[in-house]
Amino acid sequence: MAMHALTGFSLVSLLSFGYLSWDWAKPSLVADAPAEAGEQPAPRQPPHIIFILTDDQGYHDVGYHGSDIETPTLDRLAAEGVKLENYYIQPICTPSRSQLLTGRYQIHTGLQHSIIRPRQPNCLPLDQVTLPQKLQELGYSTHMVGKWHLGFYRKECLPTRRGFDTFLGSLTGNVDYYTYDNCDGPGVCGFDLHEGENVAWELSGQYSTLLYAQRVSHILAGHSPRRPLFLYVAFQAVHTPLQSPREYLYRYRTMGNVARRKYAAMVTCMDEAVRNITWALKRYGFYDNSVIIFSSDNGGQTFSGGSNWPLRGRKGTYWEGGVRGLGFIHSPLLKRKRWTSRALVHITDWYPTLVGLAGGTASAADGLDGYDVWPAISEGRASPRTEILHNIDPLYNHARHGSLEGGFGIWNTAVQAAIRVGEWKLLTGDPGYGDWIPPQTLAAFPGSWWNLERMASARQAVWLFNISADPYEREDLAGQRPDVVRALLARLADYNRTAIPVRYPAENPRAHPDFNGGAWGPWASDEEDEGEEESRARSLSRGHRKKKCKICKLRSFFRKLNTRLMSHRI
Repeated sequence: MAMHALTGFSLVSLLSFGYLSWDWAKPSLVADAPAEAGEQPAPRQPPHIIFILTDDQGYHDVGYHGSDIETPTLDRLAAEGVKLENYYIQPICTPSRSQLLTGRYQIHTGLQHSIIRPRQPNCLPLDQVTLPQKLQELGYSTHMVGKWHLGFYRKECLPTRRGFDTFLGSLTGNVDYYTYDNCDGPGVCGFDLHEGENVAWELSGQYSTLLYAQRVSHILAGHSPRRPLFLYVAFQAVHTPLQSPREYLYRYRTMGNVARRKYAAMVTCMDEAVRNITWALKRYGFYDNSVIIFSSDNGGQTFSGGSNWPLRGRKGTYWEGGVRGLGFIHSPLLKRKRWTSRALVHITDWYPTLVGLAGGTASAADGLDGYDVWPAISEGRASPRTEILHNIDPLYNHARHGSLEGGFGIWNTAVQAAIRVGEWKLLTGDPGYGDWIPPQTLAAFPGSWWNLERMASARQAVWLFNISADPYEREDLAGQRPDVVRALLARLADYNRTAIPVRYPAENPRAHPDFNGGAWGPWASDEEDEGEEESRARSLSRGHRKKKCKICKLRSFFRKLNTRLMSHRI
């Protein structure tokens, strides 16, 4: 039996086992010596900033929210820091990442619609200064480990061209955790693990969560604590595919639901990776002058083991289950620790907040939509943020029962949009599937469970909730408070007047990995005009349509299936 147990450990797991056995709570082993008597202490240098972003982790999927999943590291870090319990993110991957790195709403980057697909000639706007670029200007060394998902069709779009000194990770939205293969439709598959601007074939076979944590430790070991450091750790976990080292899966063997079991194992593995990172910060002398931010990127995908209970909705929707984020800050620099903040915070706020901590300035005058919320988090002051534009997506399927008349002539309620102002939240158009889904702890969902909270498709296109009093969005007040509806529709119209055109170009066949040695990567030359690139993509698509007619129906099927999974219109 012992031999069988040992065979379940991968080489990477055995290497990481030593990290897991150390006490990361001990003081730094290489801390600076205290100043001698009478000697003036040196002025404190800017803090080291470690931003940890998880992928598709549900609101319920952390121990301190009452989960059945073990996350002792996250629970401890959050308990010793500040829990953010009024924290908002975006409902899908690219929007959250773009707003984190630019401090701007989607309507101000042209990324209002969906995600950046692997074959689209699209990326984070090149004319905007990113968070790592701003920190570089302030003397920071900047490193990224993990998932990019902000476009890569040109080399200028790559992480190392957008402010990061080094990069190890994937460029697309989801890859195999071991082989790093990603398929964007049948027959369109390629390898996606990159070291800087090169394909990292040699690292294939290592589980990404452990690989990324080890890379962070390597960066810390080779960096001087006297120079400020920005580490952006964007774990692939716990996005599909559901894969985990066997030793983590074993501890959830009694969990009946197979998807939930695999998902739970992935979350716990990620939790221990965070433990390794925290231990490395202490060992190499960074911890005492560090700020650790933990955040999810969107709501959990309930069809893949995630849970947002008791919130309504899931990933890809504008209900609270899609946009309420997991978040906390852990830092010795916090003036007030071990408390829960209910200050309104949005993912765009990290840009000005972290720039401010680094000794710089960034505000609305720079075109930002975020606010510096450090005083609210560290000292318990009132948040400068009073509203959040969740999004306005003019390309999403218009709601059948929405109209300009239904919006009092102020706003076309067929358009998908969501806004939070004070305690009020307004949704228009089709906000996505609105179930309240209990944690998936059973092997299969009996019909009675599934239908317990199932909402019939209402003939409406406007919803209004008092989120402070009704965080689970169970009582629609749109009919009772038309005055509030009017006011929030007017705010949507105000925001929409500042929006730039949506950028969602056609897919380009030149992006196929077969044309890049079997790996995903840049395909457009730097000199090519983007308009010509899109035009060429459309013409190539028309030219190949007849030749590939045999798989047209299959491709159409997968595209529709993917769209449904993304928008949750099942």
